[in-house]
Amino acid sequence: GINAEYMGEAKRALFGRVGIDLFAGPTEIGIIADETADPYIVATDLVSQAEHGVGSPAWLVSTSEKLAREVAEITPKLCEELARDVKGNASPVSWRDFGEIVVVDSRKEAVAVSDIYCPEHLEVHAKDLNWWLHNLANYGSLFLGEETCVTYGDKTSGPNHVLPTKGAAKYTGGLSVQKYLKVLTYQRMDKTDYKVGEAAARISRYEGMEGHARSWDVRGDKYFPGRKFNDARMTAKL
Repeated sequence: GINAEYMGEAKRALFGRVGIDLFAGPTEIGIIADETADPYIVATDLVSQAEHGVGSPAWLVSTSEKLAREVAEITPKLCEELARDVKGNASPVSWRDFGEIVVVDSRKEAVAVSDIYCPEHLEVHAKDLNWWLHNLANYGSLFLGEETCVTYGDKTSGPNHVLPTKGAAKYTGGLSVQKYLKVLTYQRMDKTDYKVGEAAARISRYEGMEGHARSWDVRGDKYFPGRKFNDARMTAKL
């Protein structure tokens, strides 16, 4: 898979020689579920991603203690069933070591907890899906409603399959065309606007960077001969 150890090591070896998207860790799934969710489907989806490897976390955040208890009972059974049918399947080990269920008092608390975990894949099995869409902030890819799931995103429906893990969703999204674009910036200024240079020199001198400040000094003296500026020139310790 895209998050396999070999992929990560290949990226690490080439980083600096070529551009890469990000270093991805083990696959993660988070599910937010309320009392309307189907516990068997929730448990099945947790197991579906836990099989990626023995280090793959699977997290459930629920506003319903009843649902959480049902999922906690069902999930280990599904893991054992899968391992029985598919020799060497990793789901029993990953669920045992990295499976978590968190019960919260409100959907706002569910959002707060999920945004701390910032899962690579996040499913929402709850009422009022638009509310969740507009309030959740940290995730790699969001799957709204029981009708979709991470498997669909992995294999057929997803906009991409290269997503942030290990908390990286706090500051970046998944791979997109923007990753292949190089952003360049430039600036031009009017010599009559002295305030930017004056402030830059003053800040430079407060930081002890006199050479920086003198880039303004020569311009100020040239463009405004004889004028005094508030650029800390007289108070600088040279």
